[in-house]
Amino acid sequence: MSASSTLPSQSYRSALVSGRKTLRFTFAPDAAARAVIAQALGLLELPEFVFKGELAPLGRADVVLRADLSALVVQACSISLAPVRSKVADSTEVRYQFDYVEPAADELEIPADDSEPMPESIDVAAIGIEALALALPLYPRARGAEFAEAVFAAPGVAPLKSEDLKPFAGLAALADKLKKPEV
Repeated sequence: MSASSTLPSQSYRSALVSGRKTLRFTFAPDAAARAVIAQALGLLELPEFVFKGELAPLGRADVVLRADLSALVVQACSISLAPVRSKVADSTEVRYQFDYVEPAADELEIPADDSEPMPESIDVAAIGIEALALALPLYPRARGAEFAEAVFAAPGVAPLKSEDLKPFAGLAALADKLKKPEV
């Protein structure tokens, strides 16, 4: 992400929420900020992007972030490079623990919840941008775009085709022919 230093930010001090009342937020960047995000994520366009949720106290010192992501993205088709519009929607929940203990290397496993150490401030814009990056379609495909068979060979050599790599494909037809009695 070359534009990471210019990505939008919307931070809240953890102390404002920890042990107190819920703080509701909406991160809805303007067109210029969406253009910076689109460039950083390799998108053609980001016409809509809203990350809306809450930072809520959890116990005496912990905080939980719950938010919903809604976006309209335009990506290049993975086959034809034509623009592909997609709606993206996702939910995010992160638990920030005041007394977080990093697990030992031999205890590492995928945790049941997404827990992190309590930061001094929580940047909901960065969390929303990361949630968007994780929710993007991996291989967007334009309507009607299909892979064509590519055939390559050295001069004077017969090219190897897909059907040549399936030596048993013809056996099914032969088996059917043998099963049918000829009249």
